Amino acid sequence: SLLDIDLGTYPYVTSSNSDACGVSSGAGVSPKRVGMVLGVLKAYTTRVGGGPFPTELPADLGNRLRERGQEYGATTGRPRRCGWADAVALRYAVQVNGVDALAVMKLDVLDDSPEIRVAVAYRIGGKETTHFPGDLQALASAEPVYESFPGWNSVTSEARTMSDLPANARRYLDFLQSRCAVPISMVSVGARRKEVIRCS
Repeated sequence: SLLDIDLGTYPYVTSSNSDACGVSSGAGVSPKRVGMVLGVLKAYTTRVGGGPFPTELPADLGNRLRERGQEYGATTGRPRRCGWADAVALRYAVQVNGVDALAVMKLDVLDDSPEIRVAVAYRIGGKETTHFPGDLQALASAEPVYESFPGWNSVTSEARTMSDLPANARRYLDFLQSRCAVPISMVSVGARRKEVIRCS
């Protein structure tokens, strides 16, 4: 289980199929054996390499988030691009993968952010949409429509229950949960096993 893994040292591998369908093909088990799909996401968004990234932050903010979150490839050391959470892409991923619950990682990386944003829609060709586009060119031209939240400006790494988290952090998580329409079952506030909060 996730709680048996030291998140700071586990060697993540993402070069294979990382959607829910990849579990059965990668592990060599029948899809019928998969009883629950846990969607694992960061409290913000990252991307490696080129390509569209609607919520990518400008260099100064992106670099600060990268340093706080240590967003570098484990093998290559390649810096990851960083941006705000994207509820449009998240909801699409939840639907495509049949996600039952969410595990939100690295909430603590946002601890000193005075304002936090979430993309709730895209503006493409002058029109606003909450649907993730199937066309790469449309995605490349998408301008995010944001909803803003006040930060919590306090350390979350000592939190062991949801009620220990600052009110603004809980509001942010509640919003992500409502936009994705699935419950959050885990939240990490640090890289160590004891810093994973079980929500249910």
